[in-house]
Amino acid sequence: MTATPIEQTATTTWNIDPVHSVAEFKVKHMMISNVKGQFTAITGVINLDENDVTNSHVEATIETASVNTRDAQRDTHLKSPDFFDVENYPTLTFRSTRISRTAGGELAVEGDLTIRGVTRKVAFDVEGPTPPAKDPWGNTRRGLSAATRINRKDFGLTWNAALETGGILVGDDVTLTLDVQVVKA
Repeated sequence: MTATPIEQTATTTWNIDPVHSVAEFKVKHMMISNVKGQFTAITGVINLDENDVTNSHVEATIETASVNTRDAQRDTHLKSPDFFDVENYPTLTFRSTRISRTAGGELAVEGDLTIRGVTRKVAFDVEGPTPPAKDPWGNTRRGLSAATRINRKDFGLTWNAALETGGILVGDDVTLTLDVQVVKA
């Protein structure tokens, strides 16, 4: 009697490289243009199923105090209780719950995004991960990009100001974009 081979799951662990990764947001300002900002402190882990990427898992954490919009006064306001309330909510977190392939062959990563203690389901459109590559120091790296759009009010980010000409100062829809490089653990 011949034994049938059992397919082995090849799961690898990849750590987000915070030096080569960025989380950005974009929101309408005064209903006329977009303002962009970054979070400069992002960490996380991807447990990647090399045989079937849809069986993988992602966890990421962003330090809210690392917000940077290139304007110190605006950054201070974003750190205040009006927005991120960094004293009480020092991190934003994402934990994947489902990964699937899109019609175009890219990935949709669904999961729980927590901002200001409020957790909502979101779906990121993901390009990648790229094939592995060795860096000059012998580390194996991959890259990926992810984007989603949220309504900030769904996460308790409700502060706003009316404009004299009508309209509002800060738009409700926020585009979140992550460009991430990961290093094999």
